[in-house]
Amino acid sequence: MKDRHVIEALGNAKVTIEDSKVVNVEEPDIDYCPIFNKYHNIKEITKDEIKNNIEFRIKKFGMCTKDRQIKLDDMLSVGISEILKTNTEMGIIDVVVGACEGVGTLLMTDPDIIQGVGGRVSALISTTPIDEVIEKVGRQNVIDPENATLNPIEGIKKAVQLGYKNIAVTILPSPLIKQIRQMQLPDDVKIYILVAHTTSAPEELIKDAFKYADIISSCASKYVRLYAQKNKSYYYGNNVPMYAISEDGRTLLDNRLRKTNKKLSINDYPQDQSNIPHPLK
Repeated sequence: MKDRHVIEALGNAKVTIEDSKVVNVEEPDIDYCPIFNKYHNIKEITKDEIKNNIEFRIKKFGMCTKDRQIKLDDMLSVGISEILKTNTEMGIIDVVVGACEGVGTLLMTDPDIIQGVGGRVSALISTTPIDEVIEKVGRQNVIDPENATLNPIEGIKKAVQLGYKNIAVTILPSPLIKQIRQMQLPDDVKIYILVAHTTSAPEELIKDAFKYADIISSCASKYVRLYAQKNKSYYYGNNVPMYAISEDGRTLLDNRLRKTNKKLSINDYPQDQSNIPHPLK
């Protein structure tokens, strides 16, 4: 099987990595993100800046290579992976169903692996197996080590079969959000749904996310901000807010905020839009 990994990275641009090399970068959807400006001094997101950033990730922690580091420090103060890490440390979440390049869908119980795997890759579109990385995360934790399949529903099923009760799943905007919420599960199993990488997602999928998910990252989505404003959702942050859609989501978010000594989530509207990604999509 050819070594090939497709991700959507900064600017929502699709990037292809083969044999540890960036072989293609598509045009970005957005040209500015305050997060990448703050942490990487990227004033304008261009194809060259994207390529440089991905090459930096490959060199820095082995993204999409056999040298992938799976335990990494917090990337943000309050991101999806950081929220999951804290709540797993607290015992509120038993296992996270997530995805990793070279691995596909996997189960994670180690807070440092949850952070290391989820905190550095925006969206994994497709991937192929890298045995060295699969061994690092534990072959027994991987849904399909032969093909590195991305299948969060099968991940949830496996977590239930293994006896986990409080299961978190990270997912991109898709019809799977509704399917996951409507799964027939044992009465003592609780599912937390956290939606990431929402830029350019169609309105119908964002509408479903606000109906069925617990936490949604705003990214550069105009529809996330629209529905947050409509529902007066609790949130943290103004530049790239993290929205708590349910009471469970608010609990998870506030737990992370307490951990980092920040003020708890609020639902003050309208929000400050002086430094947000642009254009919103």
